[in-house]
Amino acid sequence: IIRKISLFSMRLLLFILCLIFFNIIFPDIAAAKEPTLTVDAAVLMNAKTGQIYYVKNPDKRRSPASLTKIMTGLLAIELGQPNDLVTVSKRAQNIYTGSQIHLKKGEQIRLSALIKAALMYSANDATVAIAEHVGGNHDYFINLMNQKAAKLGAKNTKFVNTNGYSAPNHYSTAYDLALITRYALQNDTFAKLVSTKETTIHWAGGQRQKDIRNTNRLLRNHYPGVDGVKTGTTLRAGRCLIASATRGNRQLIAVVLHSDNRYQDASQLLEYGFNQFTELTAVQKGDIWGKIEVANGIHPSVQLVAAAAINISVPADLGKVDLRVHIPGGITAPVNRGQQLGYVAVLFNEREVKQVPLLARNEVAKQGLLFKIWKLMCDE
Repeated sequence: IIRKISLFSMRLLLFILCLIFFNIIFPDIAAAKEPTLTVDAAVLMNAKTGQIYYVKNPDKRRSPASLTKIMTGLLAIELGQPNDLVTVSKRAQNIYTGSQIHLKKGEQIRLSALIKAALMYSANDATVAIAEHVGGNHDYFINLMNQKAAKLGAKNTKFVNTNGYSAPNHYSTAYDLALITRYALQNDTFAKLVSTKETTIHWAGGQRQKDIRNTNRLLRNHYPGVDGVKTGTTLRAGRCLIASATRGNRQLIAVVLHSDNRYQDASQLLEYGFNQFTELTAVQKGDIWGKIEVANGIHPSVQLVAAAAINISVPADLGKVDLRVHIPGGITAPVNRGQQLGYVAVLFNEREVKQVPLLARNEVAKQGLLFKIWKLMCDE
């Protein structure tokens, strides 16, 4: 049974009063105006909760350009050993288009240096060397990229290369890229690299070295709190950017695809998220969310309580917030205290932000023979 919480529910009433309070005290939040962007597609996501603040064509398939390298670098970090020596192949040497570190067949370079070159400098030849070394085979590594995307829920993403060269069957979406980036930022090594402004990479044996700068200009333009992530540019994809920034306890991810001014668009999105949204507690831990009938139990029902709190960021616009509780029609004893019997979900902009389990507040033992006899006597 799926039941939407009614407006006269005490919990939702309190939630509404909180929103009204913010309308009165913070009228600028109530009048939140969405940014005017020059993009074909965009998403603004809360990195911690996955909550979506803004969308424009979020599920439209587009060429991701070098944003592809987020997945390439992430898998290299997760599956590879940073100190591994990678021997450059002819295939990696023969990458001539776009950014590159001019790898030469037969030379050796550590995997960690290749990952830096791919994520910071957007080196196309580095991604091929990464794939061949980590995957053992370039095409097998691409299969791993697609498997990872599917596991993360990126349903409209398909990779056919490691660097983002435009190809008919190489695509992703603004929403999928936000999902992938959100996961990647949970990796400390990845997060550190994409927030690094510049570094020097070294080839094995002191053959040579190269100073590289991060292609993400927001890192050098001193945008408040910026800490990533990656640029991408091709004729087909246009100018793309995934930018992240942290202020207080919130980290936001802005994805802009095919933008006329990607840095300004990403900055506007981030400012919109930080300035026009405030955090509220939609569900309190321990709140009672109804009860469920228990068959053959010594008690006819058991109350359900929220296992944890749900905090969300909202503009003062209740029309975008929805609370739903999912409880089965009934269960049979015995019931253990703390047993999950349903869940409550918070939706924002018609997308589920988070759900929390509903647990049995008390134990309900199964009726024994003596209890049935006693109950029969009482009923008479």
